[in-house]
This record gives sequence, C-alpha cells and structure tokens, in this order.
Amino acid sequence: MFATYLIGLREGLEATLVVSILVAFLVKSQRRDRLPQVWAGVGLAVALSVLFGWLIEYTSTSLLARSEDRELFEATTSVAAVVFVTWMIFWMRRAARTIAGELRGKLSEALAVGSLAVAGMAFLAVVREGLETALIFYSAAQSATGGTGSGPLLALIGGIATAVGIGFLLYRSALRINLSTFFTWTGALLILVAAGILKYGVHDFQEAGVLPGLNDLAFDITGVLDPSTWYAALLAGMFNVTAAPSVLETVAWVAYAVPVLVLFLRRPAAPAKPTPAPADGPPATGTPGPPATATDATAAPGGPAAAQPAGSRRV
Repeated sequence: MFATYLIGLREGLEATLVVSILVAFLVKSQRRDRLPQVWAGVGLAVALSVLFGWLIEYTSTSLLARSEDRELFEATTSVAAVVFVTWMIFWMRRAARTIAGELRGKLSEALAVGSLAVAGMAFLAVVREGLETALIFYSAAQSATGGTGSGPLLALIGGIATAVGIGFLLYRSALRINLSTFFTWTGALLILVAAGILKYGVHDFQEAGVLPGLNDLAFDITGVLDPSTWYAALLAGMFNVTAAPSVLETVAWVAYAVPVLVLFLRRPAAPAKPTPAPADGPPATGTPGPPATATDATAAPGGPAAAQPAGSRRV
C-alpha cells in the first residue's frame, strides 16, 4: 500500500502545485472572476481521470474472459505505466524551474480568449497528472495485491489528500519544505516502484505465454525471506521484491532500476558560460543585467511558496 500512497502523494502534489500557480496568478492579476472556470476545468480533469481508471479496471475484470487475455492486458498496462513514470520523473526534473512561468503565460493567453479557454487550459494542465495516476495506480495495485482488496485505493486517496493538504499549506505560506529534495527522494522511490511494476509485467507476459522461462528461477531465498512475514510483504508491496523470481524478472528489475537511478541521481551538467568578447571587438550595445535565477523565472510577489516545485532554494 505504501507504493500507491507514494503515487498519490507525488502525482497529487504535482497537480496541486499546478492548480496553486493558476489560482495565485488570477488572484494577483485581480481576475478572481475566472476562478470558477479554473475549478471547472480541474473538476472535469479529475472526473475524466476517475473514469479512465474505472475503464481500465472494467476492461480487466469484465471484458476479458480468458485468463491469458487478462494477463496480457495487465502486462501491457504495466509496461505503459513504467514508461509514463520514467517520462514524468525526468520531465519534472527538467521543467520544474520554468513550469510556473509557462503556466502563467498560457493562462494569460487563455484570459485574452475567454472563459472556455481558461477552463480548457486548467483542464489540460491537470488531466495529464490524473491519467498518469490512474494508469500507474492500476499497475501498482496489481503488482502489489493482484488487484484484490480496497487497501491500495485507500492508500492512493490518502496520498492525494496529503498532497492537497501540503499544497494548501504551501499556498498559505504556513509550511516550508525543500521541494527539490522532496521530488528527488520521491522520484528515486518511484523508480524502484516502477522497477517492481516492470518485473510484474514480465511475469504476466510469461504467464500469458508471450515470454518463456516462467519456471526458470534466478534464485530461491524463501528460507530467508519468508513470504508470510511482514517485511517480505512490505518489500513485495513496495518494490515487488519476491523470494523466488524468474531469471527474466530479475534481469528486467535490475536492467531498469540501476541505469535509471544512476541517470536520475546524477547531477545535471552546469550550463556553459558565454565566451567573453575579445578586447578589440565591437563595443557592446547595452549593459547586461543580472543573471536570471530560478526565483525570477517562477516566483511572483505574494504568490504561493509552491510556485517552484523543484527549485534549488527552500520554500
């Protein structure tokens, strides 16, 4: 259940920060009259995300009669979830410093068009997070519990509720956290969760007969990692670490987790400094101003502390 709680927390906080940026911009711009359109767009995005999650579950449990078809469907959604998780983590790390400015620019354009454009812009800003959450949650719940029980869903709702609470406190400047550190740690944990989802997908492909080697075990440490113990259940539920995985499952887990973690935790290269003009070159046409910072690009006077979700300063 921790895996689905983490998914709800991470995805929910990203969506909450997006909404807080939009709301803060309208408040500071004296355009509170457009807030209902923003909330309408957000509500529609949430409703579509819930519908998408229900459709995935309905397809698996009701539309697919044969067990092989269900295994193949679950394997395919697992691989798709891993792709979305990986893309989302690296996209957020790259775009975090500029996302607030981009959102404000798009909202300014939408305000010039009309109320439907404002609602549509808010919808598009949130629906991506919602659809990702539905797909990743389904795959994580399947890998952790086989889709049985209400525990994963309750954990997801708890994570989203926690994210909304954190986002509200950040907006009110009642809470200060280093969002860069937060997103780094949750990103690393989500990579391990994604590795477990991929391992589960490979297992489903093997059960569906698409991949061979279902009974070729890489190792068997059941005597050490008893599946009935709480810590074995915790490892299996969080990262799908099991005592007797197949060779292909183990290869998939390691081949994904190790390189992706290394790439994610590696410090991005510093931007190259501009080459100074030669002394006998043409005179400069203007006096350069101070270099732009992450704060200049994302923060606005009186805005929410959450306006720079992965910046380098504490908020």
